[in-house]
Amino acid sequence: MSAGAASLPSFEAPGASALPRLLAGAHADRALSLAEHLHRHGELPLRPRRGAVDELIELVDASGLQGRGGAAFPVGRKLRAVAAERGRPRVLANGAEGEPISGKDAVLLAHVPHLVLDGAAVAAAAVGAREVTVAVGAPQALAAVGSAIGERTRRRLDKISFRLVRVPDRFVVGEETALVNWLNGGPAAPTFTPPRPFERGVGGAPTLVQNVETLAHLALIARFGVDWFRALGTRAEPGTALVTLSGAVRQAGVYEIPLGLPLVDLLARAGGPSAEIDAFLIGGYFGAWISAEQARTVALLDADLDRLGASLGARAIFALPQSACGIVETARVARYLAQESAGQCGPCVNGLDAIASALGRLAARENDRGTPDARLERWLAQVQGRGACRHPDGAVRLVESGLRVFAAERDRHARGSCSGAGRPLLPVENARMGGGR
Repeated sequence: MSAGAASLPSFEAPGASALPRLLAGAHADRALSLAEHLHRHGELPLRPRRGAVDELIELVDASGLQGRGGAAFPVGRKLRAVAAERGRPRVLANGAEGEPISGKDAVLLAHVPHLVLDGAAVAAAAVGAREVTVAVGAPQALAAVGSAIGERTRRRLDKISFRLVRVPDRFVVGEETALVNWLNGGPAAPTFTPPRPFERGVGGAPTLVQNVETLAHLALIARFGVDWFRALGTRAEPGTALVTLSGAVRQAGVYEIPLGLPLVDLLARAGGPSAEIDAFLIGGYFGAWISAEQARTVALLDADLDRLGASLGARAIFALPQSACGIVETARVARYLAQESAGQCGPCVNGLDAIASALGRLAARENDRGTPDARLERWLAQVQGRGACRHPDGAVRLVESGLRVFAAERDRHARGSCSGAGRPLLPVENARMGGGR
């Protein structure tokens, strides 16, 4: 079908090229109330009638919306998979956000929670669910969502029920199978063996798991249509995305960008660099480093980042100043990822620990006879693709990119020196990057 074929009733759309979309009208110090939200966006145009479910899914298919949680999976395909299963489905809004340098989901939930809840209502209507679980990590976001659910309940706005759950503040919890396992009373450990959540998820029911930003986009697509959504972004990667930018920039925070925006333009929106930049970590701790030279010409688009071995991933970007050491920072994150392992397979328990230890020795300039640890590359190859989940793959990707981009620094460390003079920068505890733009 064509991009504008689906014809759900919609309200008059705001300017299709205007930004922000998701955070439009948001207050700096509190969440939008239900009255303010409805004044800005109008009520959801969900009409119970024959063919409405198929029409909703067709609308999402036509929009080309991809998940904003990291994997960029087509949302329409997820909706169809859940809707095709037997039994009453459920919807799980994933706002766990265990990524230490990401704050986009927390900002969205804390400032415009009704947009996320609207999106959950759209998703529930598309798959035939009557219950939505909202999983939240950040305390401020938890309070805002709880208040928003209360407002909607008093007004009897929804035909579905919402259950709000606070999740543990751990890196692995945001992975959908780990989150489902935890909600079902098990450990927060991801798995990649059947059944998948769309087959048997929360409470044993077919479950649609979507990142909260993805759901917020659904709410806007249902109101304003496909052509409006596709007016920004590219044909293959349409729409906008929230990006958390931190590090050596003048105005760190959460920015909404059209997909395909050059990285240099995002830096300009953030007031420019606050120091000379050595490299960028793109995609969070499962992401990859790119050099400052590469960053001059790259667009924030998976199709463009792929040529550099990177992707948008968790949409978290960190600017590393030249005063910091890329090998030290990579070693710190590698140790963090080893400690955050679910501990359910050898590649994670033993492999990541060995990799982090070898990289730690290199960072501390403790290698024998001034030579790099030759076992490091061997261990990276042995761990890749062999884990019970994708946690070791993400860690390997980060480390390999660090060794590649900071090759000159690696040689300095092997000779017993280091060019870094500043304190460590990347958070490796339960810190969160906040603020919105």
